[in-house]
Amino acid sequence: MALVFQFGRILAVCFLAEGLAALLPLPIPASVYGLLLMLAALGLKILKVEQVKQASSFLVNILPILFLVPAVGIMALWAELRAFLLPCLLAAVPVTILVMAVSGLATQWVQGLGKKGGKSHD
Repeated sequence: MALVFQFGRILAVCFLAEGLAALLPLPIPASVYGLLLMLAALGLKILKVEQVKQASSFLVNILPILFLVPAVGIMALWAELRAFLLPCLLAAVPVTILVMAVSGLATQWVQGLGKKGGKSHD
């Protein structure tokens, strides 16, 4: 029964995020609002990690299955997508490298802030 309540909490955050995306005139997807809301709820101790841990672990474990439908769609439209393959790769490869570099630098910066403050979050 605890798992049902955990899913309910996650769905409530998703529902609030959808509401924010509909109300605010910003080009930000509801999923980003959801991540920010969940981060805020956990950071402000509105939700405790234990209150969503089992359900979130389950969702992360089945994540690869959620990519099956898009993969099948790509296979079904392969003839049409083949013409766009080279431009997509030319765009995706440098952007992927840029995202990885920025993420790594941001992580190092945040870890440096933690060390300067004398707090360890391990």
